[in-house]
Amino acid sequence: MAERINRIKEILVIQGVSQKELAAKLGKNPNTVTAMCNNKSQPHLKDLKKIAEILDVDIRELLVPTKK
Repeated sequence: MAERINRIKEILVIQGVSQKELAAKLGKNPNTVTAMCNNKSQPHLKDLKKIAEILDVDIRELLVPTKK
């Protein structure tokens, strides 16, 4: 199992947004977004920023905290 680094999938579920919808708004292949959601790959920072804007969340909410 991939190390959990981002919370994109979690935020999508909370907001009721599909991975396909995010892919379309992001201009990315749906398979790319699926890999990001499953933590098999990580988005570039500029993409992470755009995802935060699309989902209207603070960019930090998309990441798993490293400190409590």
